[in-house]
This record gives sequence, C-alpha cells and structure tokens, in this order.
Amino acid sequence: MARGVHTPGSISPTVKDAGALWIKRCNEKNLEATTIDAYEQHVDLHIAPFIGAKKLSDMTVPAVNAFADQLRDGGRSAAMIKKVIRSLGSIFKEARRRGLSSVAPTVGIDLDLPERDDPRPVIPTKAELQAIIAGATARKSRRWRALVLVATFCGLRASELRGLRWVDVDFEARQIHVNQRADASHKIGKLKSKAAYRSLRMPPMVLNALREWKLACPKGDLDLVFPNGIGKVESYANLIDRGFAPIQIGAGITAQREALDEAGKPVTVTVAKYGLHALRHACASLWIEQGHNPKQIQTLMGHSSIKVTFDTYGHLFADSEADQRAAEGVELRLLGS
Repeated sequence: MARGVHTPGSISPTVKDAGALWIKRCNEKNLEATTIDAYEQHVDLHIAPFIGAKKLSDMTVPAVNAFADQLRDGGRSAAMIKKVIRSLGSIFKEARRRGLSSVAPTVGIDLDLPERDDPRPVIPTKAELQAIIAGATARKSRRWRALVLVATFCGLRASELRGLRWVDVDFEARQIHVNQRADASHKIGKLKSKAAYRSLRMPPMVLNALREWKLACPKGDLDLVFPNGIGKVESYANLIDRGFAPIQIGAGITAQREALDEAGKPVTVTVAKYGLHALRHACASLWIEQGHNPKQIQTLMGHSSIKVTFDTYGHLFADSEADQRAAEGVELRLLGS
C-alpha cells in the first residue's frame, strides 16, 4: 500500500468483467477473428462458469491452481486447461494495464497436470468419410461435393481451400498447385511456410467433381475455386455452418458440446463432430495406409519440418507385421522354441 501498487477489493472487477475488457482489447488490436472466437470460448465456457463471480483481487496462486483442478474435474483436457490458464493470464495482464490489478497469479505457475491425454488427432473413420461424401453429393450445390473431395483426397488446409484459384487447378496434368491462402480476415496472402507451397495429384473423382463445379462456380476477380456467392473469399464459418456441419448432422455424425443458453447458463448441445481439418487428417492417414513414407507425407501435407509430421502422424506409421515378427523373435531368443 505504501508503494501504491496495491489494488483494493473495492475497485477490483470480477473475473467475468475483466474478461470482457480483455476481449474488447483483442478486438481493438484487430486480432484474427478465429483467435478472438477461441478467446471468447475460453471466457464463456471455461472461465466464467467457475470463477466469473470472483474478484481479481481474490485470485491468488493457490486459487488459480484450485481453478485448474476444477477444470480437470469438469472433464477438460490438460491441453485445454493450459490454454485457459494462458487466457486467464492475459486477462490479468490487461487488468494491470488498466490499473485494475497489481498481481499476476498465473506467471510461472506449475499446474502439475497429468499428461495422460491422447495426443493423436481425431480422424474420421472410413465409414464416416463415406457418409460425409454421400451427404455432400446429395446436396443441391455441386460445391460441397467438390470441397469435401479436395479436402479428403488432397489434404488442403481450410485456409488453402478458401484461397485456391482455378488457375492453380491443372486439369491436363491432374494437379492442384497450392500457392496462396485466405486468412480469417478474408485476405489473400502467402502460405504458412515455404514447405506449404506444393503440388498435389488429383484422383479421378476429384478431377471430375471440380470440372462439374467449375461450370456453376460464381465468377470473380480473384478466380477462386470455392468463393462466396459474389466471387469473393468465403468465410470459414460459412463453409461449416452452411455446408460441412449440416452434411455431418444429416449423416448422424455428431458430438455433444457445452454452450450457453439465452440466460447464460451452461447447456449441452448436439453439433457436427468434425471441423474441416479432420478431412486433412483423414487424407494423411489414407496416404500412409497406401505406403507413403514420412518424408513423402511431410511434402504432401506441406509441413515445415519432419518433426511436425512425426508428432502428428507418427503412430500411423507403425508396422504391425514387423512388430509381430519382433515379438516372436524376442520369444525365440528367450525360450529357444
């Protein structure tokens, strides 16, 4: 108090109110829309329901650890808990900038979370992929069939799909050249890394779907393959809400998710099971199943390093027959039979 760095409880905002100030600051800084959406979910679904009514002045290091324990007991993964705690730290940082807090209880904190969560990506089963393709084919617009097939058999990221141009679709050579992307602000720009610039073979089904879609595709100055109705960059949200999510829900491929009702209370809702990125994972798994080695997968997926490839898909390169032979060899050496 003598140094003037103490913030009395009488002026300390609640965590929920401080969270709203942080989100406001994120918008003022023009962060990508997807980033802000993720931060809003952290506040609305994970922070506010547990500690939203607490004042920042009450949030000590033990209180933050107790909050992390609550999240764990509530079924949140270790990865999600770490993200939420980082967001809570950003809330305190913004509060300190405004003179509403003088503490940083998340700095250097050791959450001591058990690393038992499965790190492997969730990949649609072949039956689910077949149902998704069938659902996309049944849609009136040919766009959805083309989009799903390109994502499933060529492995483009969502941003690459949204930025793909017809000039980069070589029907004669049966290749797609990935040369640009569209970000969350609908701006066309460079790819994530040098390795992301790549050329991919199109299977006959993809080739035919794109030829059919091109006849009806809205024209625009950007020459986009999957534009909106006036030829401009389509938003990721529209691709999901107007196409990919309804296709999954119609096929019964759903999951349960926490949300807030009109009164602000947590509820459980039924949603589509996968985002578009799941089709990229599915593509990688199909390529690996066909015998592509890790270096080939790195190139096809546009990964910046082989480490990214192994960290994401290393478990799919397992050779079960070799493992069985090794196990039998150990038995033979030990027992001699």
